[in-house]
Amino acid sequence: MKPFPVKTEKLAGSSDQEVIKKAKDYFKAVERKTKRQPYIRSAYFGKQKIFFTYFWKHLYQKPPRERRRRLQFFPCALELIQKCRNAPESMINVSKEIEILHRFRGVTKDKQVFFVQIKENRKTDRKEFMSVFPEK
Repeated sequence: MKPFPVKTEKLAGSSDQEVIKKAKDYFKAVERKTKRQPYIRSAYFGKQKIFFTYFWKHLYQKPPRERRRRLQFFPCALELIQKCRNAPESMINVSKEIEILHRFRGVTKDKQVFFVQIKENRKTDRKEFMSVFPEK
């Protein structure tokens, strides 16, 4: 799987609140574009909508330090979803057979590798942005 180079820099910040505020500002810009559920369109999936329903719930299940690490890559993840046409690593969820998990790989300007995970429901064809996380 070839990593997609993003032009957006990851969020800088020394405290959790600082990074969360910057990430929420990016999310508010996405939220303002629609009256209903916030979404972005994906180049890889033929401009289909990718929703954010599970992202924030999943993020707040993590400890604060991990949450900050993941949120630093939030603007990079948005750019990757919108512009990447590289094929992801896709696998069927073993616990729920109707779900496919797509994992995209990206690389920032300063050569940090990160992953974006999108969940697709095979019955409804709905796609959800699940998570963004750096390579360990």
